[in-house]
Amino acid sequence: MIKIMKLPISMGLFIIALFASSVSFAAPKIQHWISDNGLAVYYVYVPELPMMDLRLTFDAGSARDGNKLGVAGLTTAMLDKGTATLNADQIAEAFESVGAEFSAGSARDMAWISMRTLTLPEEQEKALKIWLDVIKNASFPTKDFDRLVKQALVGLEAEKQSPAAIASKAFYKNLYGDHPYAKPASGTEETIKAMHIEDLKAHYSRYFVAKNGQLAIVGSIKKSDAEALAKRVAGVLSAGAKAAKIPAVKPLEKSKVVRIEFPSSQSHVMIGQPGTKRGDKDYYALYLGNHGLGGSGFTSRLMKEVRVKRGLSYSVYSYFISMREQGPFLLGLQTKNSQVDEAVKVATDVVKNFQKDGPSEAELNASKTNITGGFPLRTASNDDIIGYIAMIGFYGLPLDYLDTFTTTIEKISRKEVMDAYTRRLHPDKFLTVIVGKKEAQVASEKKPEKATADAPK
Repeated sequence: MIKIMKLPISMGLFIIALFASSVSFAAPKIQHWISDNGLAVYYVYVPELPMMDLRLTFDAGSARDGNKLGVAGLTTAMLDKGTATLNADQIAEAFESVGAEFSAGSARDMAWISMRTLTLPEEQEKALKIWLDVIKNASFPTKDFDRLVKQALVGLEAEKQSPAAIASKAFYKNLYGDHPYAKPASGTEETIKAMHIEDLKAHYSRYFVAKNGQLAIVGSIKKSDAEALAKRVAGVLSAGAKAAKIPAVKPLEKSKVVRIEFPSSQSHVMIGQPGTKRGDKDYYALYLGNHGLGGSGFTSRLMKEVRVKRGLSYSVYSYFISMREQGPFLLGLQTKNSQVDEAVKVATDVVKNFQKDGPSEAELNASKTNITGGFPLRTASNDDIIGYIAMIGFYGLPLDYLDTFTTTIEKISRKEVMDAYTRRLHPDKFLTVIVGKKEAQVASEKKPEKATADAPK
């Protein structure tokens, strides 16, 4: 019995949940309340499995780094490295001994602290105590901080050898200018080297507070127990204050091409513009349209035109990244250096033609079937559900978001998709980032063919 409890619980429970989801699908019912000190709580009762997921989400991502670039990522990486009474090894062993899993991380908008545990009383209580201790008493040990700083610097050095990483950084920098989204989440060599433990503690103290956070609870735990648990979680957080609103994203005023020299046989290309934010009225139409444009693999327009018909790229895709403010619409591909200009033109023309002609009714119906048919599988496990619940809470989306998602998609017309794409995408103002050898250099490196007996010498 003890050996079973120490095994990772994710895989087996996911398989059970996946089987259950194939029988019938009903969106989980979300209940919501706010604690006395301002922590927003979102709760979903899932009784089928003896497990519980908790996720604290804070408005504390890299958009809050200020001039301390990389502080958000370092802060979450340090949380389980020590408390007032436990070191990193002891924390890891304590979670493992009861089959619990701890995780923490950050993105541009948010940072999170999560735990998955079995709901057997003794094991759940032990896991919860350790989790709350980490949240309340994270000590940010100097030894672990120094090690993580070295790792961060190694990672930054490795990014210099990655054309994909170079392209991504250049894309966000040129797309967002002086907006917080422009800053690299991993920081820079200068900011990481200048980082101090006190910077991490200040970031944690300012942003990881009740009024700036949300708690998601998903699992086999009754409402009354969830309420008691939420009080305990809120109790280890200071009330604090909500983070200031980040500025709106400025639209691009004209097209721009950024070429970055890199000694590779292929060029990495990223094309796009500011796209959508969470709660955007055009979100569903743009999401549905993009499924046929570049989000459905081999059946997408981009794949057919760029790869299948012309062989210009092995992979090509597009998608919208919705954030608190406008995240990017991104079209990406890799191609031979000598073909990069042609590939960029073809991909951009596909977007323009999609705007002009829209999806056919057959394409639209196929996209709807694919999206709505696959949606139950995307909410099949507790891990899936808590991800959605955390997103709904963080971005203030309607509590019936999961209930209405498929019906909303099904109601969208071809005309609505075309209208949204006409108003929201501006190919004539796209930003294009190309990382690879310049075409002129590629041409100069080609060796002349050897003369044959029949060829002039």
